[in-house]
Amino acid sequence: MNRPDFLILVDELLELPKGTLTGQERLEDLEGWDSLAMISFMALVDEHMGVKLSPRQFVNCERMSDLLDLAKVPA
Repeated sequence: MNRPDFLILVDELLELPKGTLTGQERLEDLEGWDSLAMISFMALVDEHMGVKLSPRQFVNCERMSDLLDLAKVPA
């Protein structure tokens, strides 16, 4: 799965209109990004990318692109 397709799944997770996220968003600026969204993102990554993330890995993430890198979503 490529980044644009994965970002559409994250749009849905955050209840944003399809195509909203570009990957450059600052997490602190995303209205729907909270601890529940983080857990849901972890499940999404596990299901679609086969990558298991832990909450500790999110500590240094500032942008959506950081999360996509953690999830190993190809460009």
